[in-house]
Amino acid sequence: MRFSRLVTGLTFAFMLHANAAPVEEYRQYLPDGANLALLVQKIGATTPVIDYHGQQMALPASTMKVVTALAALLQLGPEYRFHTSLESKGSLADGTLRGDLVARFGGDPTLTRQDLRNMVAVLKKQGVQHIQGNLVIDTSVFASHDQAPGWPWNDMTQCFSAPPAAAIVDRNCFSVSLYSSPHAGDNAFIRVASYYPVNMFSDVRTLAKGSPEAQYCELDVVPGELNRFTLTGCMTQRSDPLPLAFAVQDGASYAGAILKDELQDAGIDYSGHLVREKRQNAPGTVLAQTQSAPLRDLLKTMLKKSDNMIADTVFRTIGHERFSVPGTWRAGQDAVRQILRQKANIDLGNSVQVDGSGLSRHDLISPATMMQVLQYIAQNDQQLNIISMLPLSGYDGTLRYRGGLHEAGVDGKLSAKTGSLQGVYNLAGFLTTASGQRVAFVQFLSGYAVPPQDQRQRRIPLVRFESRLYRDVYQNN
Repeated sequence: MRFSRLVTGLTFAFMLHANAAPVEEYRQYLPDGANLALLVQKIGATTPVIDYHGQQMALPASTMKVVTALAALLQLGPEYRFHTSLESKGSLADGTLRGDLVARFGGDPTLTRQDLRNMVAVLKKQGVQHIQGNLVIDTSVFASHDQAPGWPWNDMTQCFSAPPAAAIVDRNCFSVSLYSSPHAGDNAFIRVASYYPVNMFSDVRTLAKGSPEAQYCELDVVPGELNRFTLTGCMTQRSDPLPLAFAVQDGASYAGAILKDELQDAGIDYSGHLVREKRQNAPGTVLAQTQSAPLRDLLKTMLKKSDNMIADTVFRTIGHERFSVPGTWRAGQDAVRQILRQKANIDLGNSVQVDGSGLSRHDLISPATMMQVLQYIAQNDQQLNIISMLPLSGYDGTLRYRGGLHEAGVDGKLSAKTGSLQGVYNLAGFLTTASGQRVAFVQFLSGYAVPPQDQRQRRIPLVRFESRLYRDVYQNN
C-alpha cells in the first residue's frame, strides 16, 4: 500500500516537472477546442515547474489588474489620494461670491453625492448665498474618450463598465423600474427616482403571457446625449416591476446636474450658466474639498472585488502623474510600460495593455510576462503588500466560492486574481503548497464553450480541471 502511494506521488511529481505534455492529463476535462496556456514556477526560481504554452499571447481579462496595481504603487505610492474641490478666483462679501465657482473633479472613483453635499455645506457655512458667475465643471484631469479601445459596444451601458470619467458620482450608475402595461400591445412605462438627473424613455412593447414572441423577447437601451436613454424591445406581462441599472454615459453632465441640485437645496443660487470645462485652468482658492481613501485601500477593493472603475481611473491617473498631461488611455499605456521597465526591470515586450481593468478585447499578454510581474511582487511584497490584497480562496472576493479550488483543498492557501470574460476563465496568483513551498501560477483559459443544452452546467468542466490541477500542484511541490 505504501509502495503504491509512493509510486503515485512520484508519478504526479514527474508529471508536474515534465513541462507541457502531462498537462494533457488535465486538459481532458475541458470542453473541446478550449485554449489553455499555463505556467507554474516556484518563487525565486529561474525555470518553471509547468510550462504549457507559456509564451502564448492571451486575453488577460481582469488579471490585468495585477499589472495595474503594481504600476500604481510604484508610480503613485500607497498613500496617494484622489481629490475633488470647489474653487474660485473671486471674492466673497455680504454673502455673494463674485466670480465663477469651479468644481474640479480629479477622477475619484469613490466620490459620492454625500461628498458633494458635504462640500456645499462647507460653502454655506462660509456664508455663501449667491454666486455672481458660472458654475464650472472642470474635468481637465482626463482627456479624450472615457471608453477604452476594444470595449464591446453592448457593455457600454452596463454598470460594470461605466465610463471611468474625471467626474464620477456614486459610481456613475443609476437604477430604474420598468412596469409592464396591463394591456398587451401597449408600451411599458419607466419610473426613475427624482434624484437621478437622467431622462428615460420607453419604447418597450408589452407582450401577453404565453406569447410566441416571448422566447426571443429582448430589452435594449439606446443612450443619447446628456444622459438621455431610450429603452426598446419588449417584455412579457408581470405583476412586479423589473429592476434595471444603467451606466451614466456623460459623467460631467451628471455630476454638474447633481451639484446644481445640491446648491439649490442649500439655498445657494448662481447668476451665470452651468459650464463644462475640459481645458486645464489655473487653480483658484480652495473653498471646500474632499479626498478618497489612500490608494492602498482602493487597490484592495479593486483586486478583491475586481472593480473596473477603480482600475481604469487609476490607469488614466498613472499616465497623468507620470507625464504631467491629462490622463488618456495612451498615456496610461506608455506610463505603465515605462514604470515597470525602469523600476522593476520588467519588459512587457509585445504585450498590449490599453486599459487598467482588462475589459478590452485588445489586451494581450503571455503567461511568461505575467509571471515576471508575479515574481517581482512576491520578492518585494514586504514593501508592496499586494498579495494580501488578492482574493483568498474560500474566504473572500471573487475566489470565495470558486468550486474547483475548494475541491482541490486549497482554501486559505491560494491568493489570486481572477479574470473572466465571455469564454475566458483566468487565474494569476500564488499558492503555498503542502510542503510550505510558495509558487506563482498563471492560468489563461479561453475559447471555453459548451453546447446550448449544457449551459446551466457550463462550469462543471472548469471545476474538474481546476480541482485536479491545483490539488496536484499543492500536494507535489
